[in-house]
Amino acid sequence: MTSDDDAEVIAAARAGFLDEAADMLQQFEAALLVMESDPGNAENLNAAFRAAHTIKGTAGLFGCDAVVSFTHEVETLMEALRSGDLAVSDAISAALLEGRDQMEALIDEVRTGACDPEVRARSVTLGQRLQQLRCGDATDLGDGAAEPTATAAASTDETAGAGLWHISLRFGPDALRNGLDPLAFLRYLGKLGSVVQVHTLTDAVPPLAALDAESCNLGFELRLLTERNRQDIEQVFEFALDDCALAILPPDAGVAEYEALLTERCGGDDTAAAALRAIWHRQGVNLQADEAPLAAAAPETAEVATAAPAALSAPTPSAPERRASGSDRRSATGRRGDEARFIKVRADKLDHLIDLIGELVIAGSGAQMAANAEGSASFLEASQRVSDLVQATRDGALSLRMVPVGETFSRFTRVVRDISKQLGKEIELIVTGGDTELDKSMVELIGDPLMHLVRNSLDHGIEGPDERIAAGKARVGRLGLNAYHEAGSIVIEVSDDGRGLARDRIMKKAVERGLVADGSALSDPDVWQLIFAPGFSTAEQVTDISGRGVGMDVVKRNIEALRGQISLASTEGRGTTTQIRLPLTLAMIDGFLTLVGGVHYVLPLSVVSECIDLPHECQEHPDRTAGTFDLRGEVLPYLDLALFYGAEPTADAVRGRRSLVVVRQGAVRVGLVVDRLLGEHQTVIKPLAGIFKPLEALAGSTILGSGDVALVLDMRGLMAAAIRPGSTGARARAATPAPATAISRMRSD
Repeated sequence: MTSDDDAEVIAAARAGFLDEAADMLQQFEAALLVMESDPGNAENLNAAFRAAHTIKGTAGLFGCDAVVSFTHEVETLMEALRSGDLAVSDAISAALLEGRDQMEALIDEVRTGACDPEVRARSVTLGQRLQQLRCGDATDLGDGAAEPTATAAASTDETAGAGLWHISLRFGPDALRNGLDPLAFLRYLGKLGSVVQVHTLTDAVPPLAALDAESCNLGFELRLLTERNRQDIEQVFEFALDDCALAILPPDAGVAEYEALLTERCGGDDTAAAALRAIWHRQGVNLQADEAPLAAAAPETAEVATAAPAALSAPTPSAPERRASGSDRRSATGRRGDEARFIKVRADKLDHLIDLIGELVIAGSGAQMAANAEGSASFLEASQRVSDLVQATRDGALSLRMVPVGETFSRFTRVVRDISKQLGKEIELIVTGGDTELDKSMVELIGDPLMHLVRNSLDHGIEGPDERIAAGKARVGRLGLNAYHEAGSIVIEVSDDGRGLARDRIMKKAVERGLVADGSALSDPDVWQLIFAPGFSTAEQVTDISGRGVGMDVVKRNIEALRGQISLASTEGRGTTTQIRLPLTLAMIDGFLTLVGGVHYVLPLSVVSECIDLPHECQEHPDRTAGTFDLRGEVLPYLDLALFYGAEPTADAVRGRRSLVVVRQGAVRVGLVVDRLLGEHQTVIKPLAGIFKPLEALAGSTILGSGDVALVLDMRGLMAAAIRPGSTGARARAATPAPATAISRMRSD
């Protein structure tokens, strides 16, 4: 491999480390939050420890010393919790969560290449605090500290002080392929003490002609002088246990233990056993003695052997492996199973695939049109088969971008915990529907609006414990995050059982700001919508969490930019529910194609209820943009799209052969008058050209199989125009060109 190839491999591995570290940090935080509420859960404590240890081990492989040093302090404190030397307390939980944030800051420095002195100084300060907590400093531990247990305090053969440990290590052939560097583990051993003997077994290295550079053929026999215990030594290799055979013998190990290791390594091969005995003898291990051979002083210098008898080959996968007892690590089989089930794919590659699928949908539509024009039965059958496969491919490709919204919800556990403690409130977070799936691009964009809504509920909505008890409520407030699918959309709800919205105070503030006239009679939903006005706030005092009137207007604008809607429902004294309704994906939809004034328009198929002939009420007033009609005894509003967009009527419109499409958005139903119905159409949504920006109620555009441009209609904007047509339709006609003119102008450009 060339130096450029090496650099590319290292860069890819480093990017993988950063991605894995982000996942481990998330797991670490989740485990810490559970640990705080359920300190007796040993499995959860082990999960948090493994996440921190994985970060430290991987960072060590890439030379990220700052990450390794600080994470070691976090890991050491957690080990004290695991061993029972300490009990979980509020001080320890808070320090570990701060440690998690510091680990993230250090990893961000690795990602960006920055070196902030403040970050390094915070590592030192927080590291000292973690050490104080580990040593049982009363100032930091508080009442939650526990005295070391008798079991933990008792010394055993394996936790004795300074001594010379023997480590027998054989790396598997796939160690290098799995990204492991054997030398990195040996170097890290030096941080636990002094490596006084290293014998490298190279007999398994094949001749140069047969050498595979990606296969590992090394084994080691080491002597480590350290005051650490067995568990500390095992942790050095925890990251590599699936790719190595590890045996650790304590300083006071007897002849029987060495003989057992000899049998494990060499089986019944007397030649191999003699060779291994010779290596051990040079390291000071004399198996002929009656007692353990380590009473003699350890060598002062390290011996590094580069050759060994040929009989000492690395064990085959079937050979027994000596592993640390009591660990809950995954087996190699389980790890390979996970790798078979999940693979990581770059987001830009996935986006490119979706773009190609979109073009395939458009090309398939063109082939279908050609087949219809040709009239050949075999051609029609073949094109229909291709169309079905294209649709299945489209659905499969889109499903690759779907991720559970629960990944976004999980970040709020920490937010609720921190803010509730800051405000002196007791709040329980309840998450439901976390497995509901949403397009990944939308999950990334919905996080900030949800964060603002959650912070508002915590600060303004839910009362303090004393106020809740006085109001006859439970002392602990409830904040709920819920997600579910409904009619081709995803609905996300943020609810609380707090004080609710004060209608009178909102109206008073709106009148003061001139948003509504004094004495106006507004419905509750209209009053709640006032809080989305820029700068609107009823907070009596500004906090560092909320209350400045900045954010709710941004929340609404961001939701609408995703073709979504946001609504509020509130009962004063009982709580508030904010509902966000979003499309499942921004890339492709099943649409319903129509023709109006020579321009194709697409409606999302999920909102189409039915299609009927143009009602008599609409025909009586051909010049009316909007009005009402009777649908089987129900009075509904309608909107004439041709008049709304100022389009010239088609021949069908002149002859009176028009249709009305009834669409539903939530509980609201509206009729849209169109010239022709063209049926279902797989729609690839593309952004609008700048010339269309002034036009109202358009969500995007698409390309038909014929090459024509079709406009995707925005239901929210159309329904608002149908209900309040006076200004909307007139403004659209007066301020902008007709869509047909805009499309022809865009084509000429």
